Amino acid sequence: MSTTKHLILASQSPRRKQLLEWAEIPFDIIVHDTDESYPPSLPIDEVPAFIARAKALAVLDSLSAVDRDRPILAADTVVVVDEEIIGKPKDREDAISILTRLSGREHRVITGVYIQKADHILSFSDTTRVTFHPLTYEQISFYVDKYKPYDKAGAYAIQEWIGVVGIRSIDGDFYNVMGLPVSKVVQALETWQ
Repeated sequence: MSTTKHLILASQSPRRKQLLEWAEIPFDIIVHDTDESYPPSLPIDEVPAFIARAKALAVLDSLSAVDRDRPILAADTVVVVDEEIIGKPKDREDAISILTRLSGREHRVITGVYIQKADHILSFSDTTRVTFHPLTYEQISFYVDKYKPYDKAGAYAIQEWIGVVGIRSIDGDFYNVMGLPVSKVVQALETWQ
């Protein structure tokens, strides 16, 4: 697949980069620091799309007139358990605590996507339900020490060891859990060709 103009990916996530490469979408990465806070009254399901929009607009504001008609893609992923957003772990102990909380339970992974091309805007979220097998402390500490999941919401990456051995079931898009519902993104971009 190719777009008439290279997509701008407003994300430093290596997983999103990899997914776009797998989809054979040409893109450049442009990222600006973004305030990722959100109004406390915002429903949890709307938080990732709200943050994705802020990321995209920060990049849009920095573009030259020539680049402003290129499609911009931004995304944000959150993990939700007990109706609470679980962010990235602060340190080893926090990562172990998060994974202990997810052990043997279902949680939701919500990725918000914001795509803008000139005056065309598309914003949506995708939700995947993930259930872990009960995990032992030894399994959790092994994963945290070896894979150091400190840059990952929910303290894990589904495509790593813990996903292979620890996940009992997935209801929804696997790639959404990696950080981008890429098939929906491809469909959206194709409507703009």
